[in-house]
Amino acid sequence: MSRSGRGRAVPYLLVLPGLLWLVLFFLAPAVQLGATSLYDPAGSLTTGYAMTWSWRNYPDALAAYGGQLGRSFGYAGLATLLALLLGYPLAYVIALRAGRWQHLLLVCVVAPMFTSFLVRTLAWKTILADGGAVVGLLRAAHLLAPDGRLLATPVAVVTSLTYCYLPFMVLPLYASLQRLDPRLLEAAGDLFARPAQVFRRVTLPLSMPGVVAGTLLTFIPATGDYISAELLGTPNEYMIGNVIDAAFLVRLDYPQGAALSVLLMVAILVLVVGWLRRAGAAEVR
Repeated sequence: MSRSGRGRAVPYLLVLPGLLWLVLFFLAPAVQLGATSLYDPAGSLTTGYAMTWSWRNYPDALAAYGGQLGRSFGYAGLATLLALLLGYPLAYVIALRAGRWQHLLLVCVVAPMFTSFLVRTLAWKTILADGGAVVGLLRAAHLLAPDGRLLATPVAVVTSLTYCYLPFMVLPLYASLQRLDPRLLEAAGDLFARPAQVFRRVTLPLSMPGVVAGTLLTFIPATGDYISAELLGTPNEYMIGNVIDAAFLVRLDYPQGAALSVLLMVAILVLVVGWLRRAGAAEVR
């Protein structure tokens, strides 16, 4: 092989390990999951599952657990919105106003991720406990009924989701805002733009890549999360992840669990593609 031919082959060789990794640990399991979703639902682990191409598994799973699927998207969407509302000002301050405190604040954002996801969720169980300071303060301020509680409610689940995935929102926003040219903001001020106009016409449009990335990195894992609902909620707050977990590990109904997993992946893919197309169209305008 000539030197030029070897040079052209180098990029493909560099990509090859990543492609093999994706084939082994993503594509192959996804194909197996899709095949499992079409097994005969009358089968079992003891008698085995026959491939009967039972497409009926999908409408049956959706009819049985459509509520949990919708609840997952509702909770994840609300948690993503709250993470954006909390994370954008924080990322803005760190990127443009923190000065010598920038690195310390970044460490504070990332530090919770050094702790187990399970431990962070259990911490909220203590914080939101019926006899805790938060509930006591809300009761004293008459924002919560004397017998009201936060645990075992949607508030606890969404709060946990927002907290646990907040760094995934802040870091892309920080990276996007840090690349802003301060001279653009100064030029907008020199043209008599008010601070709100500078943010709406300059800062926000230029930081949209970070908004899009942070939204995706927060929404996608939050939709499939089941730890928060399991530890902080009741069956009334269970998300689709809890149902899939029970289908595979408790009921041992593999076809239904696989069908729900495929439905979740397809629904997320459709929403993500729609969001990306809309965000791209907004940037063009």
